[in-house]
Amino acid sequence: MTNSKNEKLSRIPKLPGVYIMRDGIGNIIYIGKAISLKDRISSYFHADINSKAAAIISAMRKIDYILCASENEALIVERQLINKVQPYFNAMWKDDKSYPYIKLTNEDFPRLIITRKKLKDGALYFGPYPQAFYIKKLVRWLSKLFKMRPCKLEFSENALPDEKKVKSCMYFHTEMCTAPCMRKISSRHYKDSIKDVELFLNGKFRKLEDEWESRMYELSAAMDFEQAKEVRDRLFAVRSMGERVMITEITKEDIEKSVERSDSINELKQVLGLKSMPAAIEGFDNSNMQGTNAVSSMVRFLNGLPDKKNYRKFKVKTVIGADDFATMREVVFRRYSGLIRRNEKMPDLVLIDGGKGQLEAAKSALDELQLQLPLISLAKRNEEIFMPHKDKPLVLSRHSAALRLLQSVRDEAHRFAITYHRKLREKIID
Repeated sequence: MTNSKNEKLSRIPKLPGVYIMRDGIGNIIYIGKAISLKDRISSYFHADINSKAAAIISAMRKIDYILCASENEALIVERQLINKVQPYFNAMWKDDKSYPYIKLTNEDFPRLIITRKKLKDGALYFGPYPQAFYIKKLVRWLSKLFKMRPCKLEFSENALPDEKKVKSCMYFHTEMCTAPCMRKISSRHYKDSIKDVELFLNGKFRKLEDEWESRMYELSAAMDFEQAKEVRDRLFAVRSMGERVMITEITKEDIEKSVERSDSINELKQVLGLKSMPAAIEGFDNSNMQGTNAVSSMVRFLNGLPDKKNYRKFKVKTVIGADDFATMREVVFRRYSGLIRRNEKMPDLVLIDGGKGQLEAAKSALDELQLQLPLISLAKRNEEIFMPHKDKPLVLSRHSAALRLLQSVRDEAHRFAITYHRKLREKIID
């Protein structure tokens, strides 16, 4: 346990309350109650836990908590929030649906695979888990961490595959696998090397940390530095699961707002037919005064909230006079050519303030950059949503959560552009 993690946990009060666990994009994945928030939340990091808790820890990145006056109040608040939000893990352990398991196969050289059927085949099963998304990432991470074979080949120690079939395997050549198919490791040594996978999936993190730390020092003393480094990397990987978790006190109202934001992002994905959640949205707006001092703004929303450190201002360089379309084309080109040059992550959705003309101007900039970013525009008069290659605009209900999110991005971009333009005018007057 590092000082950084201890410091986070030390700030949690020993009082009744409800804790809310979230994944990397802010979705609530589990809600629980506690007589002592400090003791309950700390237990996820300090001690060996069960496989259910291990499943949560592998997915969570943030913990919020709500203080309550008593244990009874915590119970009521917990029930209210679970009924309203219906988090993945709470719902999974309440009903009897067929959720997927992680299976450690019963072979000479075991693999980790995902299955919905729990058979009596001598294999070890862990779970169930609520969504394949989480366990696919976990299986890939564990396979890499323990150098387990990720292939689907079926073979035994006495019946290895044809060498011609496996000698070009990229997992072998990149040392991501110990290559049992090439007779590089025996079944006994392979199973010894992955025995800790069972401890991990059962949530025995404290035992793993203690064993690995001792093993690392033993290997270093024996001057087996390569093996010591491998054990050290595993130790750091397990410890980092706690380091990456943020812990914050919130209120019931905060949760309700958070749920609304999550609903708006989910709805926006559905109505626009997007392939992924629009967690990162960038919005553009132009501002000028009678065709002079033209400027543009770009705002960024992350998980439904303004991400102000990533706002950008643009002085228009190539456009003379009041040409809203050419201005939009210039700033969109400058923004995303810059991201390409710096090899930075692209947004999930680009929102343009305006109608079809502004949209086409922005699209021509993206086309020149050969970017396939989801792109829409929002026209203020009737709140129409224009999309490339669609003749008719999309009109959402005025009560739509998705529309409210788009309006928030559009209005913030407008405010930011107007504020920047006003400051420039004041400098000229001075």
